[in-house]
Amino acid sequence: GDARGTMRVVVQRVSRARLTVGGQEVSAIGRGLVCLCGLTDGDTEEDARWMANRLLKLQLWPDAKGRQWQASVASDGLEVLLVSQFTLYARLNKGRKPDFHRAMGPEPARELYSKFVDIVRAEHGADKVFDGQFGAMMEVEIVNDGPVTLTLDSPPPPTPPGTGATSK
Repeated sequence: GDARGTMRVVVQRVSRARLTVGGQEVSAIGRGLVCLCGLTDGDTEEDARWMANRLLKLQLWPDAKGRQWQASVASDGLEVLLVSQFTLYARLNKGRKPDFHRAMGPEPARELYSKFVDIVRAEHGADKVFDGQFGAMMEVEIVNDGPVTLTLDSPPPPTPPGTGATSK
């Protein structure tokens, strides 16, 4: 894989969401964000910290005066549902069957995803941050509010000097 990872998260503004595994409810939230989180080789704890900070401060709600795009999960104390989603790194350029080679392997992904959940909980409060069940077949019911859906990629690491393209 590519050593220059970028963590990818699909963010959905929701009025409510619910996650079940095998018919049993694992997590449920009211107003807030559902974040489908994809990890690729090269992603680090630094990517997870950048992403946590960005997610919590995204201005996706109106403020008290009704001005759009002013309030965030952090400013309004809203809830967050984090869901591990390796399929965000699927490639479809060789036919119709998805190729998941760009997704981080299960064990390192489990470790980094778990760290990411801990970081978001530490920054926003464990009582407001929920997650799914890593590696399980989950059903996620989402009431997308808007709809508002965004894709966030953490910034790629800087290219070391002497390895990038040169301009003439």
